[in-house]
Parts: sequence; structure tokens; C-alpha cells
Amino acid sequence: MSSDKPSTASPMANLSVGGKTIDMPVRSGTVGPDVIDVGRLYKETGCFNYDPGFTSTANCSSKITYIDGDAGMLLHRGYPIDQLAEQSNFLEVCFLLLNGELPNEPEYEEFQLAITRHTMLHEQMTRFYTGFRRDAHPMAVMCGVVGALSAFYHDSTDINDPEQRTIAARRLIAKMPTIAAMAYKYSVGQPFIYPRNDLDFSANFLQMCFAVPCAPYTVDPVIARALDRIFILHADHEQNASTSTVRLAGSSGANPFACIAAGIACLWGPAHGGANEAALNMLSEIGTVDRIPEYIKKAKDKTSGFRLMGFGHRVYKNYDPRAKVMQKTCHEVLDALGIRNEPLLQVAMELERIALEDDYFVEKKLYPNIDFYSGITLRAIGFPVEMFTVLFAVARTVGWVAQWKEMIEDPEQRIGRPRQLYIGAPVRDYVPRGQRG
Repeated sequence: MSSDKPSTASPMANLSVGGKTIDMPVRSGTVGPDVIDVGRLYKETGCFNYDPGFTSTANCSSKITYIDGDAGMLLHRGYPIDQLAEQSNFLEVCFLLLNGELPNEPEYEEFQLAITRHTMLHEQMTRFYTGFRRDAHPMAVMCGVVGALSAFYHDSTDINDPEQRTIAARRLIAKMPTIAAMAYKYSVGQPFIYPRNDLDFSANFLQMCFAVPCAPYTVDPVIARALDRIFILHADHEQNASTSTVRLAGSSGANPFACIAAGIACLWGPAHGGANEAALNMLSEIGTVDRIPEYIKKAKDKTSGFRLMGFGHRVYKNYDPRAKVMQKTCHEVLDALGIRNEPLLQVAMELERIALEDDYFVEKKLYPNIDFYSGITLRAIGFPVEMFTVLFAVARTVGWVAQWKEMIEDPEQRIGRPRQLYIGAPVRDYVPRGQRG
């Protein structure tokens, strides 16, 4: 196959199959690689495109997020992630992802007020939690409760109504922290703490998780700002597994609450949302700096079965741009809490130094990623490892919703229907049970 662009307005790629050659349009985005439109491939050749994991397949066009893994670049609506994390706040980023532009002051005030007023849950939903065992994983609770939202908010499930889509989007962003905090409180046997309208998004989440009725609770602004950055860094990440799941579920016309519940279920997988927990467990296993050479040796030995978690990324072949911000945030949290000499941080810093200098890691581009530092930070704040993926879901909800909304409004979108390469038995006749060998 060739994809040389002729000097025409519509470049084409040529594909020869069985002696027949067809032309397929080459489409260009704003930045990034071109794509070959294979929509007519089966009709013209009788062949499907085979791409396990969809690693070379664009399933949609999008204006929301752009990743250049080789350059270590992540943009939301054109804005670099480090600028947003350092200068913006989570709700402003939510507005940007949903609407395409950063809000002016009146727009921001209206959006913030709308999110604040939607943070409460229908009181009957609190009874759902008592149906789970106390030792249920919080992500299991999240899947169930978020999916049940459609049973309570019928006025925002018509996906063909733009106003209802907006209401559903805002409800999901607003209520997800409340649902997550209640899941945490239920798991530790404490009473639910209701949201407060006088606190911002991240501070409100902290007080719902850690306040108790019998004592005053003051949110540490350093911790709140750190959590806000964590939410920004996880807000969206292009067509990852959970986002693709949300889009696929949404392509059938499912209501937005069901689609987001599907995204949560996908995020629960350890290869996706559980990576920061795995990285923390690895640092705990290493334990001390003096044991690092032993584990580095294991990491280089393909027969050892050991992997350095939190290093490398399927997309980023350079330093994860989110990891740089997360590293700084981690230091700020540990300093604020007076645990600057945290042993796991010392292990993490030495591992990072080795990964950036050792020829083996440099050659294989195994740079530290965001999960490397986020697990340490979340544990220092006070969250158990079971809540790490839950916080990921709270942050990623806006990305899921923005992608779902964009998909619904895309005139090219059709119901998702991947095809397959069948390798099972050929046609055969049924044989009665008594006659089978």
C-alpha cells in the first residue's frame, strides 16, 4: 500500500487486493498523522481491516484531545496540559472540554453555580449503598450507583435533546464526587457527609471523604490544590479503552448514565485505571533504596517475570508530560504534610534517576509516567489504594461526557460494529447425540 500524497485537494491511498486496485481517501487532521479512510474497503474488496487492539485505527474524528506520544505532548482543545494544570482549575478545564473554549468570567460563574447546585444526590439513592457488603470494592459500588442514576433523572436521558444532554453532562460531573465519597464512607463504616455549596470542587470532595459529624474539618488548601491538579491531569486522554467504551455504548443510543457506568467498568481493569495502585505496590515491594539494584536487574531480565510499574506508556514514547506536573505536586503534598522523608518517595526518586540515565531504560524509552507519582500522592493525602481508581473515575467523567456529547452530535457517527477474522470450525452438519463418536 502506498500513501504518497499527490498535489491534489484529495490525496488518495492505493490498495491492491487479488489483482484489483482501489483508491481510498487520505484524510488530514489539524495536527498528527493522516488517516486512510477504509470505509469502502469491504464493499470494494470483500476484505476487512484487521487491527487487534485498534492500535492503528481511528474510530472517530474529534476536536477534544490530542496526544503526540513521540514528543511527549498532551493538548486539551489546543492547550498544553502543563499550562492547564499549573494555571487553571478543574472546573475551568471541564468547561473547556465540554464547550471548546475557556470560559469568560460570567460563563465560569454560571457553570460553577450549576455544578455546585447539582452535587446533591436524590435521597433515595443513599439506600443503594446498604445493599452492598461493607467490603465491596468501591468501583463495584460506583458501577451500580452511576448506572442507577438513569432511574432517578428521567428529565435528562433524551439524547436527541441538546438541553437534556447539557443537563446530564453537568449532573454527572457534579454528582460523581458525591457518589465516590459515599462509596468511601460506606467502606469504612462512617456516616455520609453531604456536599457544601461554600467549597470548591476539590475541597468539597475532600471534606465529603474525610470530615466526620463529631469534629470540625478544615480543608488544607495545598492538598485541595494538589487534588485539583490530579483531576486536571486525568480529565481526558483521547481514545483510551474506557473512553472508547463510552463511545461504543453511546453509539447504540444508550442513555448517558449507562454509558458512563460502562466507562467506569472498563476503567476498573488493572491495565487501565489500576496502574497507579500497581506502581505503589511495586515501590512498597522494593521498600528501600539499597534494594533497587536487585530489582533493576530483575527488570532487565526477560525471564524474571518482574516489571517496573509506572514506567513507559503505550502512547508516550517520551517523558509523560503529566508526570512532570505530578512529580512537583507530589513534593508539595509531602512537604505540606511533613513527610518529606517518605521512604517510598526516596525509592521513587532513585528509580526515576536511573530510568533517565540508564542506557537500557533510555533505549527502550521507559520514562516515568503519571502513575509513578500519583499513587504516592494519593496515599499521602489519606486515600486507601482501593480508592485510587475511583478518583480516576471522578476526574475522567468530564472526558467521557465530552467525548459522548461530541459523538452524539457527529453526523458521521453510526452504531459501533467491529468485525472479526473468524478462525473457528467451517460449516458442518448436526449429528444426533447417539451417533457421535
